[in-house]
Amino acid sequence: MKKGRKINRVRCDIQSHIIAAGYTQKEAVEACSAEYGWSDSDSNFSAKLSDQTLRYREALELADVLGYEIVWQKRRDN
Repeated sequence: MKKGRKINRVRCDIQSHIIAAGYTQKEAVEACSAEYGWSDSDSNFSAKLSDQTLRYREALELADVLGYEIVWQKRRDN
Protein backbone atom coordinates (compact mmCIF):
# COMPACT_ATOMS: atom_id res chain seq x y z
CA MET A 1 0.00 0.00 0.00
CA LYS A 2 1.32 3.42 -0.87
CA LYS A 3 2.10 5.81 1.98
CA GLY A 4 -0.49 8.38 0.85
CA ARG A 5 -3.25 5.80 0.79
CA LYS A 6 -2.36 4.61 4.29
CA ILE A 7 -2.48 8.17 5.63
CA ASN A 8 -5.89 8.70 4.06
CA ARG A 9 -7.16 5.43 5.56
CA VAL A 10 -6.10 6.44 9.06
CA ARG A 11 -7.51 9.93 8.63
CA CYS A 12 -10.80 8.56 7.28
CA ASP A 13 -11.01 6.03 10.11
CA ILE A 14 -10.59 8.70 12.78
CA GLN A 15 -13.01 11.05 11.04
CA SER A 16 -15.62 8.29 10.68
CA HIS A 17 -15.45 7.62 14.43
CA ILE A 18 -15.90 11.33 15.11
CA ILE A 19 -19.00 11.41 12.90
CA ALA A 20 -20.37 8.14 14.34
CA ALA A 21 -20.12 9.66 17.82
CA GLY A 22 -22.30 12.56 16.66
CA TYR A 23 -19.60 15.22 16.46
CA THR A 24 -18.19 17.35 13.72
CA GLN A 25 -14.40 17.48 13.65
CA LYS A 26 -14.51 21.03 14.99
CA GLU A 27 -16.79 20.01 17.87
CA ALA A 28 -14.54 17.06 18.74
CA VAL A 29 -11.47 19.32 18.81
CA GLU A 30 -13.32 21.84 20.98
CA ALA A 31 -14.38 19.06 23.38
CA CYS A 32 -10.77 17.83 23.61
CA SER A 33 -9.67 21.40 24.21
CA ALA A 34 -12.12 21.76 27.10
CA GLU A 35 -11.36 18.33 28.60
CA TYR A 36 -7.63 17.95 27.98
CA GLY A 37 -6.30 21.41 27.14
CA TRP A 38 -5.77 20.78 23.43
CA SER A 39 -5.38 23.66 21.03
CA ASP A 40 -8.86 24.47 19.78
CA SER A 41 -7.54 24.87 16.24
CA ASP A 42 -9.37 22.55 13.85
CA SER A 43 -6.71 23.20 11.20
CA ASN A 44 -3.99 22.10 13.64
CA PHE A 45 -5.82 18.80 14.20
CA SER A 46 -6.33 18.33 10.44
CA ALA A 47 -2.62 18.87 9.88
CA LYS A 48 -1.78 16.26 12.52
CA LEU A 49 -4.00 13.75 10.73
CA SER A 50 -2.52 14.59 7.34
CA ASP A 51 1.08 14.55 8.59
CA GLN A 52 0.56 11.47 10.77
CA THR A 53 1.77 13.35 13.83
CA LEU A 54 -1.19 12.70 16.14
CA ARG A 55 0.30 11.32 19.34
CA TYR A 56 -0.96 8.14 20.92
CA ARG A 57 -1.95 10.07 24.04
CA GLU A 58 -4.02 12.41 21.86
CA ALA A 59 -5.70 9.44 20.18
CA LEU A 60 -6.60 8.05 23.62
CA GLU A 61 -7.97 11.43 24.73
CA LEU A 62 -9.97 11.83 21.53
CA ALA A 63 -11.41 8.33 21.93
CA ASP A 64 -12.36 9.15 25.53
CA VAL A 65 -14.15 12.36 24.54
CA LEU A 66 -16.03 10.49 21.79
CA GLY A 67 -17.09 7.74 24.20
CA TYR A 68 -14.71 5.09 22.87
CA GLU A 69 -11.78 3.25 24.31
CA ILE A 70 -8.86 1.90 22.36
CA VAL A 71 -8.32 -1.79 23.04
CA TRP A 72 -5.31 -3.82 22.02
CA GLN A 73 -6.33 -7.32 21.06
CA LYS A 74 -4.05 -10.15 20.01
CA ARG A 75 -4.69 -11.26 16.43
CA ARG A 76 -6.01 -14.73 15.93
CA ASP A 77 -3.80 -16.78 13.65
CA ASN A 78 -5.75 -18.24 10.76
